[in-house]
Amino acid sequence: MERVDTHLSGCALLKPLVREDVRGYFFESFRTDLFEQLMGHSFTVVQQNESSSKYGVVRGLHWQIPPRAQAKLIRVLSGEIRDVVVDLRPESRTFGQHYSCVLSAENKHQLFVPQGFAHGFSVLSTQAIVAYSCDALYAPAHERGLHPLDPDLGIDWGLKPEDCVLSAKDAQQPLWKDYQP
Repeated sequence: MERVDTHLSGCALLKPLVREDVRGYFFESFRTDLFEQLMGHSFTVVQQNESSSKYGVVRGLHWQIPPRAQAKLIRVLSGEIRDVVVDLRPESRTFGQHYSCVLSAENKHQLFVPQGFAHGFSVLSTQAIVAYSCDALYAPAHERGLHPLDPDLGIDWGLKPEDCVLSAKDAQQPLWKDYQP
């Protein structure tokens, strides 16, 4: 597996070594010892989530606050998404900045989202199935969000604005200008 650092400290794109032959392919999607070697810290998966979404769906931007903050490892099982993270750490030199990348079943890349980041994605294919490995359990009382289409964030979701489909909950999330760490 190869680690590709982003400009956001602690957030990295992980590219697996895929072995292909006439039968198909094989790769290790996660290995604790290799992850620790690449990232310099542990990541214990305590919850695995999966979502299915159609073209144009924008999920996020979500995170959990301490003491139930979550780190996530995101990968796509089917289809293609634009995955986005926003640095919410006030002490960080990249506070308020975002990073995006395309994750797909074809490229098999994964994005590691550390604690202290908002996460979301948009679906670029007809449908996408996304798997999330989390190091903390979902805790609704600790969940927070930002409106994903807030122009102050300047996120290019890879979609026309009229194609974006938000949940009622995400459409009511606060704007960046109202964010308080």
